[in-house]
Amino acid sequence: MHNKKLNISPAWIFRTANGELFEPILFRLLEGIRDTGKLTAAATNAGISYRHAWNLLNRGGHIIGLPLVIMRKGQGSQLSPLGEKLLWAEHRVDARLGPQIDSMTAELNDQIQQLLANTKPTLRLHASHGYAVALLPEVAEELNINLQYRNPAEAISALNRGECDIASFHLPTCPQLARQVLSHYRDLLSDGSHRLIRFVTRREGLMLRKGEHPQVRSLKDFSKSGLRFISRDLHSGTRILFNLLLEQQGLDANSINGSGQQEFTHTAVAAFVASGMADVGFGVLAAADQFGLDFLELACEHYLLIYRPEHLSQGTLDHLIELLRAPELLERIDNVPGYQPDQPGQITGFDELIASDQ
Repeated sequence: MHNKKLNISPAWIFRTANGELFEPILFRLLEGIRDTGKLTAAATNAGISYRHAWNLLNRGGHIIGLPLVIMRKGQGSQLSPLGEKLLWAEHRVDARLGPQIDSMTAELNDQIQQLLANTKPTLRLHASHGYAVALLPEVAEELNINLQYRNPAEAISALNRGECDIASFHLPTCPQLARQVLSHYRDLLSDGSHRLIRFVTRREGLMLRKGEHPQVRSLKDFSKSGLRFISRDLHSGTRILFNLLLEQQGLDANSINGSGQQEFTHTAVAAFVASGMADVGFGVLAAADQFGLDFLELACEHYLLIYRPEHLSQGTLDHLIELLRAPELLERIDNVPGYQPDQPGQITGFDELIASDQ
């Protein structure tokens, strides 16, 4: 089948006040040096000559006045503190803006499909950032999936207004916490017409740099530690869950040494911690694994899809359920740390789901 979808792949350009540029390839070079400890290997992986790589590093160091790499004869190469800072800055930009670019890509492809009058049905999906939901557009064959990232309140509001066909919703597998989460969204779910489609479970917890802060073994340990915390945005489902976990442990949110900075994705939180700008974050295991962080599990969640039967045709629903049960999708989910298929495609309600966890 001919694929007419477009992808947007941005390249970040760092520019000084004087207009001097760090070429995008410099960051792949720095990443290669960090991973291999050898400039020759890093240059090969970046697809440039050793001489070009050497010139890029020298020019970058000259612009700022500090070296990007420390090279010792017989000991290979390693990133300098400046090189580390630049590389992590690039990672944080990518983690922070990537989901927004994905949403823009979905909007563009939706417009293209409308112009092409494609015969495949289009499913408008507004979802919280997650590693499993991001796989759906990649493996869908019978559906055009327009995936846009929204927090739960935004997604359900759009669903209620008919601006999307499906939204995501996540509920803790702990019945007490699940009821508290539902209470938070009761005004949006009050008419009782919503139905749930089971998809995956995911593990959430504290993320810390590898081998550091071994004294943190619980949420109470963390609250007493004074470690710097990077949080998700106030309206994210993950932030709401974290606040409920604090309340469950009898802890005051003010006891957490927050940085004041808020991030909008699990990936961005993990990158913030990995770069050393915070000591601890809260998010999914997959993000911690992506950045080589330690993970202390605190909760497990159902990541669900939610719809209104009057707004979704039976044919589109059947295609979606078939997709959720597709072997290719299930295999890819199994390879995402902390995610597991959760009776995918089974239609249920809130009460039935919570009762099944008791």
